Amino acid sequence: LQIHGEWEMREESRMARETFTSHLGLIATMIGVAVGLGNVWRFPYMVGRFGGAAFVLVYLLLALVIGVPALMAEWSLGRHTRRGSVGAFEAAGLPGGRQLGWLFFLAVTAATGYYSTAIGWVIYHALGQSAALFGSEFDPSGILPPEKGFSGSALGLQLMFTSLVILGCVAVLLRGLRSGIERVSSVITPLLFVILLVLVVRGLTLPNAAAGVSWFFLKFEFGDLSAAVVLAALGQVVFSLALGGTFMVVYGSYLDDNESLRASAVWTVLGDTAAGLLAGLAIFPAVFALGLEPGTGPGLIFETLPRVFDQMPAGHVFGLLFFSALAGAAYLSAVAAFEVLVVGLTDNTDLGRQPATWWVAGAVLLSALPPMINLQIFIPWDLTFGTGFQTFGALVAALTVGWALNRADALRQLSEEPVTETNRSDSTHFLYLWIRFVVPSAIMAVGAWWLLTEVLEVVGAP
Repeated sequence: LQIHGEWEMREESRMARETFTSHLGLIATMIGVAVGLGNVWRFPYMVGRFGGAAFVLVYLLLALVIGVPALMAEWSLGRHTRRGSVGAFEAAGLPGGRQLGWLFFLAVTAATGYYSTAIGWVIYHALGQSAALFGSEFDPSGILPPEKGFSGSALGLQLMFTSLVILGCVAVLLRGLRSGIERVSSVITPLLFVILLVLVVRGLTLPNAAAGVSWFFLKFEFGDLSAAVVLAALGQVVFSLALGGTFMVVYGSYLDDNESLRASAVWTVLGDTAAGLLAGLAIFPAVFALGLEPGTGPGLIFETLPRVFDQMPAGHVFGLLFFSALAGAAYLSAVAAFEVLVVGLTDNTDLGRQPATWWVAGAVLLSALPPMINLQIFIPWDLTFGTGFQTFGALVAALTVGWALNRADALRQLSEEPVTETNRSDSTHFLYLWIRFVVPSAIMAVGAWWLLTEVLEVVGAP
C-alpha cells in the first residue's frame, strides 16, 4: 500500500506539470532549443559543404513538409503522456518503450557532455575576440583538443570552461520551467536575432559581399541537386530542430492542452530556419569579401571566421558579437538537454528537482572527459551520441505516434478542434497518415545515408 501510495503521488505530481506562462514565452523557448549550435554553426558549414543555394532550397522545403509534422509528433507524445522520453514511449504503448527511454537517457547524457565542451570552446573564442579589442591577444585555438595524442593545457582549459557551462545550466534548471527556462529563453532568443541582424548588416556592407549572397541564395542549377544534397538537408532538419525523441518530447509535456501544435510548430520552424539563414548571411558575404573558402566544413567557425574577423575593420567587435550569439544559442540547447535528464530522474525516481539537477551535472561532467582528449575520440563520440542517436530517436518518436499511440489520442493531439466519430478533420487525418508513413521513411533514409557515408564510409560524402 505504501509503494502504491508513493506511485500515485508521483503520478499526481506528473499530471500537475508546469506549463508555459505565455505563447510568446513558449515560442521563444522552443526556438531557443532548436537553434543551438545546429543552426549558427552546423547550418552554414553544411551549406558550404554541399554547394550553397541548392542545399538551402531543399532544406527550406523539407523543414516545412518533414520538420513541422515531426515536431508536432514529438510534442504530441510529450503532451499526451505528460512525461519525458523515459516513460513517454512506454505510456504510449511502444513495446520495450521503457528500455528505449533509458537508452536515450544515457545517450543524451553522453551527448550533453561533449556539447557542453563545445560551448566552452565558443566562450573561449569570444574571450579571445574580447582580449584582442584591448591589445592583449591570445590564441583561442589553444582550448581545442589536438587531432590525436594528448594536450594537458587544452584538457585543463576544456575542463574549466565545461564546468562553467554546466554550472550555468544548473542555475537555470533549479528555478524550474517558468522562472528559469522560459524566462532566460525570453531574453536570449530575441537578443540572438538582434546580434545576427547586426552581423548581417556589417557583412553585407563589405566589398564583394554580393558574391557571397549570390552563392548562398541565387547560384542554383538543377545539376546541383543530388541524393546526397537532399539527404544531407533532411539530416540537417532533424539536427537543427532538436528532433530525437528527447528534447521536444520533454518540452511537449509542458504544453497546455489548448495550445495549437500546428501554429507553434510552424512558428518554431520559421524562427529556427531564420536563425540559420541569418547566420549564413552573416558569414558567407564576409568570407567571399575576403577571398576565403566557404566549403571548409566544421572548421568554418573555429578556423575560417577568426581569420575573417582579423582582416575585417573593427572585426574583433563583430567577432565578439558573433561568438557571444553562438554561445547564447548553444546554451539554450544545453539547458534543454539537462532538462531531459532532470525530468527523466524526477519522473521515474523519488529524487526531487534539486538533487536530480546536481546528479545530472556530475554525470554530464564525467561524460565530457573522454571527448576532451582529442578529436579522434570527439568526432566518433559526436557521430554516435549526437547524429546517430538523434536520428534513431526521431524515428522512434514518429513510429510511436503513428503506430503505437491510440489512434484517437493521436488525432486528438494533432487536431485544432476536438475529434469525434462524427467530427473528423480531413487535414488532421492526412497529417496523421503523413506522420505514420512519410516522416519515418524520410528519417530512415537519413539514417541509412549517415551510416553509409559517415560510419561505414561505403559511399563517399562531399
